[in-house]
Amino acid sequence: MLLDTCALLWLAQGGGELSGETLQRLAEAPFLYVSAISGFEIGIKYKKGKLGLPVPPSEWFPAIVDHHGLQVLSLDLDICIQSTQLPSVHPDPCDRMIIATAKRHGLRVVTADPVFKAYDIDIMV
Repeated sequence: MLLDTCALLWLAQGGGELSGETLQRLAEAPFLYVSAISGFEIGIKYKKGKLGLPVPPSEWFPAIVDHHGLQVLSLDLDICIQSTQLPSVHPDPCDRMIIATAKRHGLRVVTADPVFKAYDIDIMV
């Protein structure tokens, strides 16, 4: 399963808006992934003052990845190009990168964003 940025933030807060069923599935999953673009998105929101964190993103992100046993999926050329070739349903470039990453690796995305469904990927909230 691949966490979108909001799901990562909720997981870091102890669950946030993730359902009990989703939290259980996350706990049982053999592998949990997060896209490197989530680090970018968190850094931008933090710098703009839209996201409060106890420490800067350069410390927070690796600590959360380590604490939850996440694996970070890098963006490669194929993912970057595929994100530009997706239908123009979702305007957020970070979400488009997450969608392209999910498609490339055949992963379910943990997200509350209903627009992800338009990309023919499996999602859960």
